[in-house]
Amino acid sequence: MSSADVAAGPDRVGLDPERLAALTTRAAREVDAGRLPSCQLAVAREGRLAAVVTLGAATDDSRYLVFSVTKALTAAAVWVALGDGLLTTQTRVAELVPEFAREGFDAVTVEHLLTHTAGFPRAPLPPLDGDTSAGRRDWFARWRLDWPPGTQTEYHPTSAHWVVAELLDHVAGQDYRAFIRDRLLAPLGLKRLRLGLPVNEQGDVVPAVAVGPDETVSESVPVVVTIDHLLAMDDPAVRAVGVPGAGGVSDAADIALLYQAFLHNPAQLWDAAVLTDATHNVRNRLIDPWTQVPANRTLGLVVAGDDGKQGMRELGRSVGAAAFGASGASGQVAWADPDTGVSFCYLTNGLEADQVKAFLRAGSLSTLAGRLTVPMGDVAPTGRTTESPL
Repeated sequence: MSSADVAAGPDRVGLDPERLAALTTRAAREVDAGRLPSCQLAVAREGRLAAVVTLGAATDDSRYLVFSVTKALTAAAVWVALGDGLLTTQTRVAELVPEFAREGFDAVTVEHLLTHTAGFPRAPLPPLDGDTSAGRRDWFARWRLDWPPGTQTEYHPTSAHWVVAELLDHVAGQDYRAFIRDRLLAPLGLKRLRLGLPVNEQGDVVPAVAVGPDETVSESVPVVVTIDHLLAMDDPAVRAVGVPGAGGVSDAADIALLYQAFLHNPAQLWDAAVLTDATHNVRNRLIDPWTQVPANRTLGLVVAGDDGKQGMRELGRSVGAAAFGASGASGQVAWADPDTGVSFCYLTNGLEADQVKAFLRAGSLSTLAGRLTVPMGDVAPTGRTTESPL
């Protein structure tokens, strides 16, 4: 049923093995019941991987389509560009992308794109058309605004990050996928996390499977993205494109280590002020229409907050107020807690039609992961790290 790989050992990085076992037991619940085909989780601390657990029809060597967990990776590439002076948070898209130089769209900024306040949450762009700049710009010219940028918030499943990709292409002088690989993943030694994975390299990716009853549909809990949309994202040709807001492929370990990098900034990969801003400065406190609580969004992440509503942000009820992260389809979630130094990632290939159950599962797992720490002792310099190749 399960396998576990403890790289540094939970006790060596100050994690309680019994609490880790409780987390694993909770993750196994739906797999053992046949509700999910598989899942994988990873925990890291002090820049090192502490544990990987894989349950069900997968192995520790399996990778998953991580859907919207991808957004943190793409945002992190923007942070690099901000530090390089290639962009600012107030750069207007219209300055670089002519298709945005029209009424309403000319107000959209980088900040709007990363905080889900751009005003075009459902703007369409078929993934295969997004493979080229010409294809992206053709669709940008057809889009319409739902509200003036910055005045409301609603989750943008993929649209805003297609624009981010186009901006990165323009200012970096290279394809956004190459920029992410060269400026982020290679320096961090993260070889399993990829955006734009060729079909011939997808043999270790477990396919997504629809599970559970029909879609949850009610006035209070609308369907944001349908199961059919998610299954289409898992098509090998679409995985190869690398949809910037939802197309990353990874194991849980690399994502947990990416979040360790957000905490420790190895080799000063990001400008320190930019990284602090991106991981701590809440720029969007508008009420999220899905959760009905303040969105608490930074430049690409969600912050748990100290308002008693952190459980509604899928980061669990036990993390510190400064914890930050991003969630994805079917309860996938990743976060880091500056108070404890823990980072956590949970992935599954079971696409849960019941969004409420997936939401609750992410929160339950995150709550257990947030309780893993025990007083730190001497930490042996072993295990996989974000500062050296994997």
